[in-house]
Amino acid sequence: MDEREITIAKAAEFILSKIGDRAPKVGIVLGSGLGSIADDITDAVVIPYTEIPGFPRATAIGHKGNFLVGKLGGKDVVAMQGRFHYYEGYPMEVVTLPIRVMCRIGVETLFVSNAAGGMLDGFKVGDLMIINDHINMMPNPLIGPNMESFGERFPDMTRPYDPALIALAEGIAKELDIKLWKGVYVALTGPCYETIAEYHWLKMIGGGTVGMSTVPEVIVARHCGMKVFGMSVVTDVYVEDGSFNGTDGEEVVIAANKASKKMSAIFKEVISRM
Repeated sequence: MDEREITIAKAAEFILSKIGDRAPKVGIVLGSGLGSIADDITDAVVIPYTEIPGFPRATAIGHKGNFLVGKLGGKDVVAMQGRFHYYEGYPMEVVTLPIRVMCRIGVETLFVSNAAGGMLDGFKVGDLMIINDHINMMPNPLIGPNMESFGERFPDMTRPYDPALIALAEGIAKELDIKLWKGVYVALTGPCYETIAEYHWLKMIGGGTVGMSTVPEVIVARHCGMKVFGMSVVTDVYVEDGSFNGTDGEEVVIAANKASKKMSAIFKEVISRM
């Protein structure tokens, strides 16, 4: 048996042993500063990553490093309170390990979130952008021997983000009077933030937001046959008038925390109406 699949199976068995008869069909990945959405998950079982076989530690700013299994929107969910990043030095099979584990415990729909730099004209710090497509500039997590038990060798990525879930979220945002943008997320390796020239180029090629995560998880989720919904919180805004002064990691987390309640409200309602 593939060593990767053995690691996935052991982690899934451990989590299942901790959650009793709960059967989460929804998985959530909470990015930098967005872990507070976990506060809305009720009756939660908290499983630190350090206890799960094969899991590393989460080292990024604002990532607590827990799996939570509880109720959100009236449904069983499993949430990652922090994720793993390629820039932390982890190989892609480790970065995406939690998504494979979610698949093995029965998750069918994945919600992903991130704190990101914004490039669309009119963006303000704290705005929310639905991700309707992405541009991947990181190593593809499917490189290497294919795990046939999860999915086919060449998965289609024409529509990685589920159109029905996007439409549902847009309707809910109108009901809640929350402004939503929609656009393309660009994934870079990090850990340095973008140069002015890079921001300018990324905007030219169609990028709406840019960050250092999310896309590897989405690719693996789609390989597993999951539906995906994604959202960025704009934590800094690139402007082309020369006034852009750069990006600070602590300020990113602060901005994400302020916006997390809006995102949580949308996620909760989408989950409840799926």
